[in-house]
Amino acid sequence: MRIEDLNNWFTYHAPTQSQQEQYTMLRDKAKELAVAFDACLPDCADKTAAVRKIRETVMAMNLAIACYQPTE
Repeated sequence: MRIEDLNNWFTYHAPTQSQQEQYTMLRDKAKELAVAFDACLPDCADKTAAVRKIRETVMAMNLAIACYQPTE
């Protein structure tokens, strides 16, 4: 690992207006998928795991926007 990467990953990145809009849009889409999973899948450990993966995806998406997009 490079120290530059660690510094980037563990530093707060205040979102720009366009980044905030991206966060909101992508979180809303992820929630739609989670709601569909909840409606279509029986309550079981696999459903819980599937929704957890959506949550993990949202966190990875947040990092991609915060750490790898140029700021305005």
